Amino acid sequence: MNELAFPPAPNVAGTSLDGTRIFTINLEENAALCRSTGVEPASDGSAHPIYYYIATQVAMGKTVAGVCETCEFDVEEGPMMGSSGVKFTEQLMVGESYKVTGEILSLVRKQSRKLGLMDVLTYRLRLHRQADGTCILETDNVWVLPRKELAA
Repeated sequence: MNELAFPPAPNVAGTSLDGTRIFTINLEENAALCRSTGVEPASDGSAHPIYYYIATQVAMGKTVAGVCETCEFDVEEGPMMGSSGVKFTEQLMVGESYKVTGEILSLVRKQSRKLGLMDVLTYRLRLHRQADGTCILETDNVWVLPRKELAA
């Protein structure tokens, strides 16, 4: 079946993912996370870089289920992470508080030989230092939303 036989993906580009929560990187949690990966916490106060993903996901304006709902996708169907890329302008610091801004960039319906019909969601999040609003990083995340219900 060709892609034209299926309804178009919902038009969600531009949907705000601005957060209202503040995320603070906790000293003890950072130390535990570092040690769980086999490294000691940095002595300069910088946080483990994986906090780019943790902080942006936790403090963005929608939960995973909320993002899926926006895309008219049932989270119980299992969204899959496709990729995540990040550009840092500064290191993340332990004890620092951050807020998130962001938006959905696109939702594209595609046919895949392996997964069947799917939507590919791309969204961008920015992490800002709460104290002065400086943008510390920007991340683009891609999720794959399998559309089994449309392929049946």
